[in-house]
Amino acid sequence: MHARRAAGLLALVLIQASPCDAQPASTPIGRVKLASGSVHILRDGSQLPAKVGDVVFEADALRTGTDGRIGVTLKDETRISLAPNSEVRLDRFLYAPSDKRLAFTLRIVRGITAYVSGRIARLAPDAVRLETPTAIIGVRGTRLVIRVEAP
Repeated sequence: MHARRAAGLLALVLIQASPCDAQPASTPIGRVKLASGSVHILRDGSQLPAKVGDVVFEADALRTGTDGRIGVTLKDETRISLAPNSEVRLDRFLYAPSDKRLAFTLRIVRGITAYVSGRIARLAPDAVRLETPTAIIGVRGTRLVIRVEAP
């Protein structure tokens, strides 16, 4: 009985002591600023209609239909806009400048995505990654538009 209790206590201590670079899943990383037509947030296996004011979280995906457009502003003032028939995934977002912990990874799955750098790119350019199925783009504080053809 003592061994079981000790193992449980050890597991609890390890869980509490383990470092976690990502922000809690319940912490919003941004907000939808523009939504028109067929636009969705993909979260935990669900497809939610997106509307202005909705929050987005790390690991969410954004998808537009044939008539859809969406614009999102993240906590660090990064702006992402999608044209019709586009999809991106917010794979990683860590914005803790006081702790010097910064990271942003955006995976562009398909379509046309406009990106405007925010504070993460200004403070730590190497912390920003834009990924496509065939390339990884390093950002050095800029505005760009990326087009990814569907496979």
